[in-house]
Amino acid sequence: MSTKLNITEFLDQDEKKDLLRLLTAGSVDDGKSTLIGRLLFDSKKLYEDQLDALERDSKRVGNAGENIDYALLLDGLKAEREQGITIDVAYRYFSTNKRKFIIADTPGHEQYTRNMITGGSTANLAIILVDARTGVITQTRRHSFLISLLGIKHVVLAVNKMDLVDYNQEVFDNIVADYRKFAEPLGIPDIHCIPLSALNGDNVVELSDNMPWYKGTPLLEYIETIKIDADHNFKNFRYPVQYVLRPNLDFRGFCGKVASGVVRKGDEVMALPSGRVSRVKGIHTYEGEIDYAFPPQSVTITLEDEIDVSRGEMLVHPNDLPRVERDFEAMLVWMDENAMDPNQQFFIKHTTNLSRVRIDNIQYKVDVNTMEQSATDRLSLNEIGRVTFTSNKPLFFDPYKENKSCGSFILIDPITNNTCAVGMIIDKVDNSRKTVLSESEIAEMRKGLSSIQSQDRESQLNQKGCTFWFHGADRALVNEVAFTMERRLFDAGKTVVVLPSGQNIIQSTILFNILNEQGIIVISTSDALSEENQTMIDDMSNKERMHVLTVDASLIGSDFAAYLQELTNAVNELIQAD
Repeated sequence: MSTKLNITEFLDQDEKKDLLRLLTAGSVDDGKSTLIGRLLFDSKKLYEDQLDALERDSKRVGNAGENIDYALLLDGLKAEREQGITIDVAYRYFSTNKRKFIIADTPGHEQYTRNMITGGSTANLAIILVDARTGVITQTRRHSFLISLLGIKHVVLAVNKMDLVDYNQEVFDNIVADYRKFAEPLGIPDIHCIPLSALNGDNVVELSDNMPWYKGTPLLEYIETIKIDADHNFKNFRYPVQYVLRPNLDFRGFCGKVASGVVRKGDEVMALPSGRVSRVKGIHTYEGEIDYAFPPQSVTITLEDEIDVSRGEMLVHPNDLPRVERDFEAMLVWMDENAMDPNQQFFIKHTTNLSRVRIDNIQYKVDVNTMEQSATDRLSLNEIGRVTFTSNKPLFFDPYKENKSCGSFILIDPITNNTCAVGMIIDKVDNSRKTVLSESEIAEMRKGLSSIQSQDRESQLNQKGCTFWFHGADRALVNEVAFTMERRLFDAGKTVVVLPSGQNIIQSTILFNILNEQGIIVISTSDALSEENQTMIDDMSNKERMHVLTVDASLIGSDFAAYLQELTNAVNELIQAD
C-alpha cells in the first residue's frame, strides 16, 4: 500500500515540474551534439539499449577515437554521421528531479538558418557554444543575432574544449569580454558564461577539478535552477478564440489557449473586433471549472451575455487593448526554396486569425554574418529583412518584444500551401511613412496601371464587388425589387448603386465589371433577357461577381416580404469580403 502511495506521489510531483525549452547553437564542430549527449549520459538519462547502441556506433562511425562519441545520440541522419555535422533540428526530452527539458540541437551552417529559427521559436534559453581555441567568430555573432531576433532572454555562453587550451582562465576571460562587448547592442538581458569540456565532462554535470578558478555552477545545475516564470507576459490578457463550443442549448463557450495575461471569473472582457463588452461567467477545463487562467492554459470561457464571437477573434480586458491594425512592420525570415514574389498576396496566420496580406515595402535586408543592412526588392531562402505589410482585415497584435504569442506570425503561399516565412511584429506602421511606394508599384503607375489591388479596395469597403442584374417582364416590379435592395444595402453601410442596363448589353456588362473590380456593388435593371443575352453576359463576366436574377410575379408568390428577406440574405452572403 505504501509503495502505491509513493508511486502516486512521485507521478504527481513529476507532473508538477515546470518545463524548460532550450536550444544549442554554435559553429560546425564546436561540440553542440557532444555537449547534449554528454549531458544525457552523465545525468544517467539513457536506457541500456541506447548505451549499447551508442558504444556500437562510436566504434563504427564515431569521431572521438577510442572514446564514446556522444554526438551520435543526436546526429541521427546518415548525412550528419557521415559529415560529422548537424543538418536538421534534433529534439531530445529528459528530466531531472527538479525540472523537465526539451533540447533542440540546431545546425550551425548559414544555409540552415530557417532550421535554427524553427528550433528556437519556442525556446526559453539558448546555449551558444564557442571553441576555446578560436573564440568569438562570425557564426557566434550570427547565432546571437538570431537569438535576439527570436526574443530569447537567457543565453549561456559555453566556452567548450577548455581541455585543448590547458584550462587557461585568461583564455576564458578574454572570450567572455569579447562576447559581452559584441552582444551589448543586441539587448539580450541575461548572459551567463561557463567554461567546459563536453568531451571530458568538465563542468557539464559536476564542477571540474581542472578549473578551480571557476566559482560558478555546472551547466546542468544552472539550467535546473534558472527562473523563467517572469518570461511569460502575465500583464496583457489576450485570448484568441479557436472554437465556439455549443454541446447543447444551455451552454455556449469559447475555446482557446490563454496567450498572455490572467483572466478571472467576473472579469469584464471585450470582444475584438466588435468591441462588445461582457463579463466572464465561467472558466472551464477538462478537470472542471476554475477561478482563473493564465498562459499557456487551454480553457473554455463562458460569458454572461450572448455576444457574437467566432474563431479568429479575441477576448481582452477593455482597459488594455492590443493594436488593432491592418498595417504593420515586422522582421521576416524567408523559409521557402523559392524567392519572394513581392507582388504576390499571401495568407497570414496570426494567433487563430487567418487573413490575406500583401507586402508593401521591404525596407532592408540584414546580412546575418555582419548585421549590415542593405536595400533589396525581395528575400531569398534564409534571408532576413524588415518588411511592411497590409492585411485584408485588422489583426489584433502586440509588438513581439512585449508579447511573443501575439507578435509572431507565419506566411503561407496560397498556391502551394507551404509555410514560406515567419515574422516577428515590430509595431504598427507610422502613418507618415505609409505613402512610401515600392519600385514595383511605381513601375505599374508609369504603365498607366493602378497600384491598388481589387482585394485592397474590397477590404477597405468591407464588401465584395458584385453585380445583381434583375430582369423581368414586369419592369415596375423589377424596379421595386432593385431599389428595395439598394436601400437595404445602403442602410447596412455598403457602397451600392443602381444602374439601368440600357440597350447595349455588351457596354453595360463591361461597365459593371469595371465597377465590380473597384469594389462597388452594382444593381442593374432591365426588361426580360433572352437566353442569348444571358449567355453573353455570363461569357463576359466573372461568375463569382455577376448574378443574373429573374423577377417573376408568379414565382414570388403572395408573401413579397418573405421573398425580399430571402433575397437579402442571399445577397449578403455573396458580397462578404474574404
